[in-house]
Order: sequence, then C-alpha cells, then structure tokens
Amino acid sequence: MFNFFKNYLVRRKTSYYWNNFISPSFDINISIGQGSTLLFILSAFYLSPMFYSLEKCLKILKIPISMIYFVNNGLFISQNKSISHLNTNLFCSYNVISSLLLKFGLIVKHGKTDVFHFSRLHRAFNPSLLDLSPIRGSLLLPKETWKYLGFIFNCKLTFRNHIDFYSNKAIFTIKCMKLLGNSSRGINPLQKRRLYRCCTLSIMLYGFLLWYYNKVPNYYHLNILRKIQQRATLWITCAFHTSPTLGVKTIASLVPIYLHLQKLYEIFLL
Repeated sequence: MFNFFKNYLVRRKTSYYWNNFISPSFDINISIGQGSTLLFILSAFYLSPMFYSLEKCLKILKIPISMIYFVNNGLFISQNKSISHLNTNLFCSYNVISSLLLKFGLIVKHGKTDVFHFSRLHRAFNPSLLDLSPIRGSLLLPKETWKYLGFIFNCKLTFRNHIDFYSNKAIFTIKCMKLLGNSSRGINPLQKRRLYRCCTLSIMLYGFLLWYYNKVPNYYHLNILRKIQQRATLWITCAFHTSPTLGVKTIASLVPIYLHLQKLYEIFLL
C-alpha cells in the first residue's frame, strides 16, 4: 500500500481561458485557506481530469493498481505475491502521478510519502526498501504500523496496536473523570454512568468493526476492554477493587462488553 500527499501551489499570476480566447496574465492576491468548505468542492473539479488521465495512463501501461483519494491524500494499492513486483508497480505509479501533478501545477511532498505492506505469512516478514530517488523521491523503509484516518494497521492485521492506542486514551479519560467525582459536590452515579457511555465507551470502541466480526480471534481485544470497563465501574459505584466484577456491573447497569459489541455488530448488519 502506498500513500502520497499533494500540496497546492499558490500562483501569483493567472489567466482566463474561454474557447479560443486567452486573457493576459494578471496578479491575484486571493486564496482559499486549508479547511475551507469551498476548497473541497474546487479541488474535486480541478483534480477530476487528472484522475481520469491517471487511470487512462495506468490502464495503457497495464499496471495493476487500485486508487483511493481523500482530498489531498491518496493511496495506491497493489496486490502481488512478490515484493519486487509490488515495488515495481508502485514505482511506476508514483512516476506517473508525479508527472501529471506537475502538469496540473501541483507537487508531491516526497517527505510525507509512506509505504506499507500486508502479509499472510506466519514467519517473520521483512519487505525490501522502495527506492524513489530516480524520480526525485526518497528511500522508503516499510513501516511496521500505519495510521490512516484514525485507524491503526499492522502487517498481520491483528489490530492490537489499534486497540492499545484507543484503550490508553480511554483510561486517560477515566482518570480525568475521577476529578469530577472527588469534589465537594461531585456528580452522582447516574451522571457518571452517562458520562462513561457517552465519552469513554465511544473512544474504546472506535473502529471496532475492523477486528470484531464472525470467527475472528479477539480474546486480547476483549480482555483489554473488560479491564477498562471494570475501572469505570468501580469509579461509578465507588466500590472496592476486590468487589465481584459481575455484581458491580449489575449495580452500575452496564452491559458486559462482549454483549455490547455483539449488539452493535447486529445493528450494523441490519
């Protein structure tokens, strides 16, 4: 999998084209800031011809590449049993996209380009480097983990890094919530439960559909989530750490985490 970033160039001079008429170049001092709503609309209009040309070039060159784009973030996806063939496909695709972007007045931020590989091999997986220096790129070392749009992937797709990251965030959230219950007029147990379900639970289960589906081993993930919910339950009920887990959850009116995941998964399938 290949990830590249594009950056808009600010032009100081521009011209208008209409049929066969070309206006003289003139200075402009108006730009659209990053994050503006209009930016996404204009970028879609501007980049659509480039995407069409890119797909046409890759089809002519017979390069088996799939593409996904999200505004200024693009992915090249290639599937093959040979790492050398994968690197060749990615190298050619990168060369084509770099040439097209230059023609459209855009550049590739080579420093933000990443390469990541997935593998089904049970043994150690050490993919080779991807050298983009001949086409003004950099020497890319395959990453062990890859974060994209908030999801954390590893080569074996076990998603342990993903669950560890969001579990730590959930634990930190619970620790901060304890400050609300230790004041002289702290919140009551009902408010604590509501706060946990609205804030912490959504962090814990972010992207759970990546690793929770039928016949997939998820003992590690559920064990981590159970421990976090146990800490939240003790905070809600103000019980001792030696209190029975099931009894404390019943008092706090919290559904066991595996049943909650099962319910969310069934709702997703509807």
